[in-house]
Amino acid sequence: MTQETHPIVELTNENLDALLKRAMRNTLILGGLAAIAVMIGAGWRSAAMLVTGTLISAASILEWQRLVRVINARLDKQKTPASASVVVLFFVLRLTIFAGVIYVSLKCFQGSVLALLCGLGLAALAIAWEVLRLLRD
Repeated sequence: MTQETHPIVELTNENLDALLKRAMRNTLILGGLAAIAVMIGAGWRSAAMLVTGTLISAASILEWQRLVRVINARLDKQKTPASASVVVLFFVLRLTIFAGVIYVSLKCFQGSVLALLCGLGLAALAIAWEVLRLLRD
């Protein structure tokens, strides 16, 4: 009886990069479709909140992708990119900017907070979907 290795164990950096790109694409597609549905059902203000959350989700996936590259280079004992400290600095800076964008969207759009939270949760949903696809294969 031979024991197969788990797909997560064989996950390469390229596969992880592709997984995060697919998750970002899925986040944007789901957010766009949901925003159209919300605009028809609840108005443009809630749709704008959903789009704001979706864009923050997609940008967060992009930031995690950059951060994962730096961490993987360090773990694989490769030469860490010269911009490693810049990536970490911008990661923290963008978190602050995202908080500001959320605050401004809440004040300006005055739409549904639930729509914003749904947009923010799309990244987690898309990544979970991609991981489940990986585990299924």
